[in-house]
Amino acid sequence: MKVLLVNGSPNAKGCTYTALCEVARGLDEYGVEYEHFHIGRKPISGCICCGTCSRTGKCVFDDTVNEFVKLASDCDGFIFGSPVYYAGINGSMMSFMDRAFYSSGKSDPFSFKPAAAVVSARRAGTTSALDQLNKYFFIRQMPVISSRYWNMVHGNTPEQVMQDAEGLQIMRMLGRNMAWFLRMRKAAGDAGITPPQPEKDVYFTNFIR
Repeated sequence: MKVLLVNGSPNAKGCTYTALCEVARGLDEYGVEYEHFHIGRKPISGCICCGTCSRTGKCVFDDTVNEFVKLASDCDGFIFGSPVYYAGINGSMMSFMDRAFYSSGKSDPFSFKPAAAVVSARRAGTTSALDQLNKYFFIRQMPVISSRYWNMVHGNTPEQVMQDAEGLQIMRMLGRNMAWFLRMRKAAGDAGITPPQPEKDVYFTNFIR
Protein backbone atom coordinates (compact mmCIF):
# COMPACT_ATOMS: atom_id res chain seq x y z
CA MET A 1 0.00 0.00 0.00
CA LYS A 2 1.35 3.39 -0.98
CA VAL A 3 0.12 6.93 -0.41
CA LEU A 4 1.24 9.92 -2.47
CA LEU A 5 1.67 13.12 -0.44
CA VAL A 6 1.29 16.04 -2.84
CA ASN A 7 2.80 19.35 -1.77
CA GLY A 8 1.10 22.15 -3.71
CA SER A 9 3.10 24.93 -2.09
CA PRO A 10 5.84 26.74 -4.02
CA ASN A 11 8.00 26.14 -0.94
CA ALA A 12 9.41 22.62 -0.92
CA LYS A 13 9.97 22.53 2.87
CA GLY A 14 7.45 25.07 4.16
CA CYS A 15 4.29 24.89 6.26
CA THR A 16 2.37 22.58 3.90
CA TYR A 17 5.29 20.16 3.81
CA THR A 18 5.45 20.25 7.60
CA ALA A 19 1.78 19.23 7.78
CA LEU A 20 2.29 16.42 5.27
CA CYS A 21 5.25 15.12 7.25
CA GLU A 22 3.01 14.82 10.29
CA VAL A 23 0.49 12.86 8.21
CA ALA A 24 3.37 10.59 7.23
CA ARG A 25 4.02 9.88 10.91
CA GLY A 26 0.51 8.43 11.17
CA LEU A 27 1.07 6.31 8.07
CA ASP A 28 4.39 5.09 9.49
CA GLU A 29 2.64 3.71 12.56
CA TYR A 30 0.75 1.28 10.33
CA GLY A 31 3.61 0.47 7.99
CA VAL A 32 2.07 2.22 5.00
CA GLU A 33 4.54 3.32 2.36
CA TYR A 34 4.41 6.92 1.16
CA GLU A 35 6.14 9.28 -1.23
CA HIS A 36 6.34 13.07 -1.26
CA PHE A 37 5.56 14.82 -4.54
CA HIS A 38 6.29 18.55 -4.84
CA ILE A 39 4.62 20.34 -7.76
CA GLY A 40 7.58 22.73 -7.84
CA ARG A 41 8.04 26.41 -8.61
CA LYS A 42 7.93 26.34 -12.39
CA PRO A 43 4.83 27.94 -13.96
CA ILE A 44 1.95 25.49 -14.39
CA SER A 45 -0.46 26.37 -17.17
CA GLY A 46 -4.16 26.06 -16.57
CA CYS A 47 -6.32 23.73 -18.64
CA ILE A 48 -7.01 25.19 -22.08
CA CYS A 49 -9.77 22.66 -22.87
CA CYS A 50 -8.08 21.55 -26.11
CA GLY A 51 -9.26 17.94 -25.78
CA THR A 52 -5.84 16.46 -26.58
CA CYS A 53 -5.89 14.33 -23.43
CA SER A 54 -9.06 12.55 -24.57
CA ARG A 55 -7.15 11.29 -27.61
CA THR A 56 -3.65 10.72 -26.21
CA GLY A 57 -4.37 9.95 -22.55
CA LYS A 58 -2.14 12.74 -21.27
CA CYS A 59 -2.10 16.53 -21.12
CA VAL A 60 -0.72 18.45 -24.09
CA PHE A 61 1.55 20.35 -21.68
CA ASP A 62 4.19 17.76 -20.80
CA ASP A 63 5.20 18.95 -17.35
CA THR A 64 4.85 18.00 -13.68
CA VAL A 65 1.14 17.18 -14.18
CA ASN A 66 1.88 14.27 -16.52
CA GLU A 67 4.66 13.16 -14.20
CA PHE A 68 2.20 13.05 -11.31
CA VAL A 69 -0.55 11.23 -13.23
CA LYS A 70 1.94 8.54 -14.21
CA LEU A 71 2.91 8.05 -10.55
CA ALA A 72 -0.72 8.10 -9.43
CA SER A 73 -1.55 4.88 -11.26
CA ASP A 74 0.69 2.92 -8.88
CA CYS A 75 -0.60 4.57 -5.69
CA ASP A 76 -3.43 3.45 -3.44
CA GLY A 77 -4.28 6.74 -1.72
CA PHE A 78 -3.60 10.46 -1.91
CA ILE A 79 -3.13 13.43 0.39
CA PHE A 80 -3.22 16.78 -1.42
CA GLY A 81 -1.77 19.70 0.52
CA SER A 82 -2.00 23.39 -0.30
CA PRO A 83 -1.32 26.73 1.33
CA VAL A 84 -4.23 29.15 1.54
CA TYR A 85 -4.15 32.12 -0.82
CA TYR A 86 -7.11 34.52 -0.65
CA ALA A 87 -9.30 31.92 1.11
CA GLY A 88 -8.58 29.28 -1.56
CA ILE A 89 -5.80 27.04 -2.80
CA ASN A 90 -2.87 28.74 -4.51
CA GLY A 91 -2.95 29.34 -8.27
CA SER A 92 -0.35 26.74 -9.25
CA MET A 93 -2.15 24.08 -7.24
CA MET A 94 -5.46 24.94 -8.85
CA SER A 95 -3.98 24.62 -12.35
CA PHE A 96 -2.29 21.38 -11.29
CA MET A 97 -5.50 19.86 -9.93
CA ASP A 98 -7.63 20.98 -12.88
CA ARG A 99 -5.31 19.39 -15.39
CA ALA A 100 -4.43 16.29 -13.38
CA PHE A 101 -8.03 15.32 -12.75
CA TYR A 102 -9.25 16.25 -16.24
CA SER A 103 -6.42 14.82 -18.34
CA SER A 104 -6.29 11.52 -16.44
CA GLY A 105 -9.87 10.59 -17.32
CA LYS A 106 -8.82 8.04 -19.92
CA SER A 107 -6.37 6.22 -17.64
CA ASP A 108 -8.41 6.92 -14.46
CA PRO A 109 -5.86 6.44 -11.67
CA PHE A 110 -8.20 7.96 -9.06
CA SER A 111 -11.65 6.31 -8.95
CA PHE A 112 -12.46 4.54 -5.68
CA LYS A 113 -9.05 5.33 -4.19
CA PRO A 114 -9.15 7.28 -0.90
CA ALA A 115 -8.06 10.90 -0.81
CA ALA A 116 -7.80 13.74 1.66
CA ALA A 117 -7.06 17.45 1.54
CA VAL A 118 -4.72 19.29 3.89
CA VAL A 119 -4.41 23.06 4.03
CA SER A 120 -2.08 25.46 5.79
CA ALA A 121 -2.78 29.07 6.68
CA ARG A 122 -1.48 31.82 8.85
CA ARG A 123 -4.97 32.52 10.15
CA ALA A 124 -8.13 32.10 8.05
CA GLY A 125 -9.54 30.88 4.72
CA THR A 126 -8.89 27.22 5.48
CA THR A 127 -12.42 25.82 5.29
CA SER A 128 -13.12 27.28 1.86
CA ALA A 129 -9.78 25.95 0.58
CA LEU A 130 -10.64 22.49 1.92
CA ASP A 131 -14.01 22.64 0.19
CA GLN A 132 -12.31 23.55 -3.07
CA LEU A 133 -9.97 20.54 -2.92
CA ASN A 134 -12.68 18.10 -1.86
CA LYS A 135 -14.69 18.79 -4.99
CA TYR A 136 -12.02 17.12 -7.11
CA PHE A 137 -12.42 13.92 -5.09
CA PHE A 138 -16.21 13.93 -5.30
CA ILE A 139 -16.25 13.98 -9.09
CA ARG A 140 -13.97 10.93 -9.26
CA GLN A 141 -15.87 8.79 -6.72
CA MET A 142 -12.97 8.91 -4.30
CA PRO A 143 -13.72 8.11 -0.64
CA VAL A 144 -12.76 11.19 1.38
CA ILE A 145 -10.72 10.52 4.51
CA SER A 146 -11.32 12.69 7.54
CA SER A 147 -9.68 13.29 10.89
CA ARG A 148 -11.25 14.46 14.14
CA TYR A 149 -11.55 18.04 12.91
CA TRP A 150 -10.99 19.87 9.64
CA ASN A 151 -7.63 18.98 8.10
CA MET A 152 -5.73 22.20 8.68
CA VAL A 153 -2.69 23.61 10.42
CA HIS A 154 -1.91 27.18 11.34
CA GLY A 155 1.35 29.09 11.32
CA ASN A 156 3.35 31.50 9.24
CA THR A 157 6.52 29.38 9.33
CA PRO A 158 7.24 25.66 9.77
CA GLU A 159 8.41 26.44 13.30
CA GLN A 160 5.05 28.05 14.09
CA VAL A 161 3.18 25.09 12.58
CA MET A 162 5.11 22.82 14.95
CA GLN A 163 3.57 24.79 17.82
CA ASP A 164 0.02 24.04 16.59
CA ALA A 165 -0.49 20.98 18.82
CA GLU A 166 -4.09 20.44 17.73
CA GLY A 167 -3.31 20.81 14.04
CA LEU A 168 -0.42 18.34 14.27
CA GLN A 169 -2.61 15.84 16.08
CA ILE A 170 -5.23 16.19 13.35
CA MET A 171 -2.56 15.41 10.75
CA ARG A 172 -1.36 12.30 12.60
CA MET A 173 -4.90 11.02 13.00
CA LEU A 174 -5.52 11.66 9.32
CA GLY A 175 -2.55 9.45 8.49
CA ARG A 176 -3.86 6.70 10.78
CA ASN A 177 -7.36 6.95 9.32
CA MET A 178 -5.97 6.72 5.80
CA ALA A 179 -3.98 3.63 6.76
CA TRP A 180 -7.06 2.06 8.38
CA PHE A 181 -9.16 2.68 5.29
CA LEU A 182 -6.50 1.24 3.00
CA ARG A 183 -6.44 -1.92 5.11
CA MET A 184 -10.21 -2.23 4.82
CA ARG A 185 -10.04 -1.64 1.08
CA LYS A 186 -7.47 -4.40 0.72
CA ALA A 187 -9.49 -6.77 2.90
CA ALA A 188 -12.56 -6.08 0.77
CA GLY A 189 -10.62 -6.84 -2.40
CA ASP A 190 -9.24 -10.05 -0.90
CA ALA A 191 -12.83 -11.05 -0.05
CA GLY A 192 -13.97 -10.47 -3.61
CA ILE A 193 -15.85 -7.25 -2.87
CA THR A 194 -15.34 -4.98 -5.85
CA PRO A 195 -16.32 -1.34 -6.50
CA PRO A 196 -19.73 -0.76 -8.10
CA GLN A 197 -19.82 -0.89 -11.86
CA PRO A 198 -20.68 2.33 -13.72
CA GLU A 199 -23.97 2.63 -15.51
CA LYS A 200 -23.84 2.07 -19.26
CA ASP A 201 -25.14 5.53 -20.12
CA VAL A 202 -23.57 8.68 -18.67
CA TYR A 203 -25.80 11.73 -18.64
CA PHE A 204 -24.70 15.35 -18.94
CA THR A 205 -27.73 17.55 -18.47
CA ASN A 206 -27.58 21.15 -19.69
CA PHE A 207 -29.89 23.61 -17.99
CA ILE A 208 -30.10 25.92 -20.98
CA ARG A 209 -31.63 24.40 -24.11
